[in-house]
Amino acid sequence: MFSHIMIGTNDLERAKGFYDALLAPLGVKPARVDGHRIFYITPTGVFAVSKPINGEPATAPNGGTIGFACASPEQADAWHDAGVAAGGTSCEDPPGIRAGGMGQLYLAYLRDPDGNKLCGMHRVA
Repeated sequence: MFSHIMIGTNDLERAKGFYDALLAPLGVKPARVDGHRIFYITPTGVFAVSKPINGEPATAPNGGTIGFACASPEQADAWHDAGVAAGGTSCEDPPGIRAGGMGQLYLAYLRDPDGNKLCGMHRVA
């Protein structure tokens, strides 16, 4: 459905350090740097972080969440732990199973250093 997702940052170097660490437990290689942007390229899509090209400060969306697929609850925990260790902030409930209209999901939420809300998600069989 998506070719790529791009979010903003006010500090590209800090964002690269954070996302390199956060995405490593998912098997994603460190970002490629392209001027004011960084790219994480995988077989299933591209995640990118950019300093805003209009020169205005980057802001986190209110109500927005970017979800990263995890192969297991353990991988979601490793993702979450790596993000917190790299400067992210845990948010919402602690990582764990939540039941809802989409079935049972193992979810781990955090915010990146720019305030973007992120989720590591594993669909429980």
